[in-house]
Amino acid sequence: MTYGADFGAGPGDARRGVARPASASRRARDAALLTAGWVGVLWLLEGIDVLSGHALDTFGITPREAGELRDVVPAAFLHFGFDHLAANSVPLLVMGFLAALSGIRRFLAVVAVIVLVSGLGVWLTAPAHSTTAGASGVVFGLFGYLVLRGFVDRRAGDVLLGVLVGAVYGSILWGVLPTTPGVSWQGHLFGLLGGVAAALVFRRPGRRP
Repeated sequence: MTYGADFGAGPGDARRGVARPASASRRARDAALLTAGWVGVLWLLEGIDVLSGHALDTFGITPREAGELRDVVPAAFLHFGFDHLAANSVPLLVMGFLAALSGIRRFLAVVAVIVLVSGLGVWLTAPAHSTTAGASGVVFGLFGYLVLRGFVDRRAGDVLLGVLVGAVYGSILWGVLPTTPGVSWQGHLFGLLGGVAAALVFRRPGRRP
């Protein structure tokens, strides 16, 4: 990962309107707060869903119904039970934090692309009369984004980080195959594709010597 450095910024820089890059510690703090808050909201929503008799489950995606297109985004924030949510929480915290370290605005744009690609892919290809919800598409998207980002940006630190993420979480790739009944491999596959697309769209080339 490449962080903005404060070296060489003098008192006159602020008066001339030169923005000083955020320190590594500030980036880490902001990334941690954002991802912790995000996952906290997911748990709060699931608590509301349980207390309401699972009323929020209606915001899951039912494929190829025009009215369901409005649920493409909210479906990524809802889950079918706390076990479902717990399975997504740790990888969301870890990979979300790592992705957010490169900048909050870039991270939010990346997640938006992943959510849209994953949700639309589910809407187009999921079995008829099924309902799909959950943040697993975002998990797969962040995985694809982190693995590819360093190669696209040509940043050695991010390449090493991508290799580490691949080594730790690479086994999730089995989830893009239709092997487990009741699990949306479509959401996983299109989430992964969304992460790859985001790495390409929001590329930030490294400095050339």
